[in-house]
Amino acid sequence: MPNEILLGVSGGIACYKAAALCSKLAQDGFSVSVIMTQSANQFIGAATFEALSGRKVCDSVFDSARPLGAHIELARQADLFLIAPATANFIGKVANGIADDLLTATVLSFTKQIYFAPAMNVEMWGKSSVQRNVDRLQKDGLRMIGPGTGWQSCREQGVGRMSEPDEIYEVISAAFPNRTLS
Repeated sequence: MPNEILLGVSGGIACYKAAALCSKLAQDGFSVSVIMTQSANQFIGAATFEALSGRKVCDSVFDSARPLGAHIELARQADLFLIAPATANFIGKVANGIADDLLTATVLSFTKQIYFAPAMNVEMWGKSSVQRNVDRLQKDGLRMIGPGTGWQSCREQGVGRMSEPDEIYEVISAAFPNRTLS
């Protein structure tokens, strides 16, 4: 049985990188289920992730096909949870235990390893409130991949850019040293 990855996509311009990452994971034999926030749907369509993962995108807590609750069933089926991009808003919600959509509720229901790939403007990344939230998540056992430094869509250079899909892929694949290919 292939390893199950749950890919959470929160709303930021770096969503296009999440699509490339989804494709790379699927091509390498991982089974990928995608949860998107409403904001993510403003940047990239669910059809993109459905084509790349071969599965329907999940975006609602209320899904009659999942009688135990989508957040519970998705959390139980996956071996690892990756949120890419993880925006400042999303990081803040999870750090403070807020579960007001499917993605945040699933993170709070997930009992295995969770990785965040932060992505935000350099000024946002530098805010003490964001850094407190990141620190809180790390103290709670969540792992951060990045962020990187470079050109941002706000026309600035700096820290806050989501790590590249290949970098994230290397971290995620290393979490499965004995994985089976589909």
